[in-house]
Amino acid sequence: MLATFLEVLDTTVVNVSIPHIAGNLASTNEEGTWVVTSYLVSNAIVLPISGWLANHMGRKRLLLTCVAGFTITSLCCGLATSLWQLILFRVLQGLTGGGLQPLAQAILLETFPKERHGHAMAAFGIGILLAPILGPTLGGWITDNYSWRWIFYLNLPVGILSLFLMNRYVFDPHYVNRGDGKVDLWGIGLLAVGIGSLQVLLDTGQRKDWFSSDYIRIFAGLCIFGLIALIIRELTTDHPVVDLGVLKNRSFSSGVFLISLLGFVLYASLVLLPLYLQTLMGYPAYKSGLALSPRGIGALLFTPLAGHLTTKTDPRRLLIVGTVLGSITMFQLSGLNLYAGFWDIFLAQILQGVALSFLFIPLMALAMARIQPEKMGNATSIFNLMRNIGGSVGIAIMTTFLSRRTQMHQNHLVANVTAGDMQTLRLLRGMQANFYAHGADAVTATKKSLGAMYGLVQQHAAMLAFVEAFWLMGVVFLLMIPFLPLLQYTKRKQTEPPPDSKPQALLQQTAPAHVDEEPEEQEVEEEHLVLH
Repeated sequence: MLATFLEVLDTTVVNVSIPHIAGNLASTNEEGTWVVTSYLVSNAIVLPISGWLANHMGRKRLLLTCVAGFTITSLCCGLATSLWQLILFRVLQGLTGGGLQPLAQAILLETFPKERHGHAMAAFGIGILLAPILGPTLGGWITDNYSWRWIFYLNLPVGILSLFLMNRYVFDPHYVNRGDGKVDLWGIGLLAVGIGSLQVLLDTGQRKDWFSSDYIRIFAGLCIFGLIALIIRELTTDHPVVDLGVLKNRSFSSGVFLISLLGFVLYASLVLLPLYLQTLMGYPAYKSGLALSPRGIGALLFTPLAGHLTTKTDPRRLLIVGTVLGSITMFQLSGLNLYAGFWDIFLAQILQGVALSFLFIPLMALAMARIQPEKMGNATSIFNLMRNIGGSVGIAIMTTFLSRRTQMHQNHLVANVTAGDMQTLRLLRGMQANFYAHGADAVTATKKSLGAMYGLVQQHAAMLAFVEAFWLMGVVFLLMIPFLPLLQYTKRKQTEPPPDSKPQALLQQTAPAHVDEEPEEQEVEEEHLVLH
């Protein structure tokens, strides 16, 4: 969980520090965003092949290599003296960190017996749920009080502790490290082209105005070609780098689809809510990140409970509870306005943390319940990849939706702000009188009044767009419910006889059968054994 927490934290902790990094390294904010994009691209490329790498290198060796590499590259990121050095080290950091999530999940699922998978996923879920929530808050606080470089130095003590614990307690199962030396180079190349292009497309699409840009069209073409060719290659080769055969399992493929939708809502809300607080409510970066902390409180308190209940009841019931609670929180946020206070957001965020706990833990347990142990590493790689891709798609779609709907609402509002509207004239004259009273001349007061009125129009248009975006994410939560029955659940029963009856069962199996002697007594004994 420590390694998972580190890796997921670094996907969000840098976001709020981009203006500071760009200014310190003499670059623009547009160039500074590549500090995030480069990490996401390299991370997405390594994620799906981590299971294959573990089978060839040995899981423990790969895990120690990844944690050590992630820790060293974090130090290098903090010491970078130029933007391009930082981007290079972020690429290496993403490559070494990409395997940490699926490897950690596979180890937890194999270490715990199936009847305790809920507890195992609760431990894993703490890292998955808390890291992206704490990232913006921690990043903003460190940047404001120290320097952006300490964001990366923070990884060093945690990485060293994680290395020590893994070296002491993690061991390879017997079926790992059976690689035959054959490497699917075509598969790795097509994976890099397809997944890498997709991540660049999603991360930069809104800034480049999507398909009106040649840049985006080129990456879209590379993405389509790479992914189609990758699927064909992996289905026809004898030694695939990504085994797509696990998707034949209905429960796993349904879980992959649902975790993509869940990633969509989780990461999109983590971007939109701070954006709302900073642009409309005037919160600084640290305070906007702090407003997300109640979600972490709810997740931290209820994740162990969700893990326990997953082992005691049908996890699909917990998923229904989670989806309903998640939709309620989004519909609550869709009722916000420009006069909302901190406590209006606080309660909704706690409830959303509870909802995510009741979604992530049982969903991961159900999706992996029918996967064979030797395929667990490959399955967790695909599962975590699709969660991340779902998050990237969610951020891309919702930020584009927000931008386009803001423009539409602005056009509608401006149509009602005319010289012939009495309310508009009264507001304009009141603003002019206010500016004139504070020392402005008549011309300056008029210009400032018109500017302030246009600012009000923009503010209300953005608020309407945020309301619609939160409402849409509430609908996405509800859309998950019809797919929940596709997840297969089998109630576990204890079929093994208790210790005191084993000798009796063994004697009855080895003793010669006397069918003609005392048949009624023999039937009673057999029934007794079956009940045990």
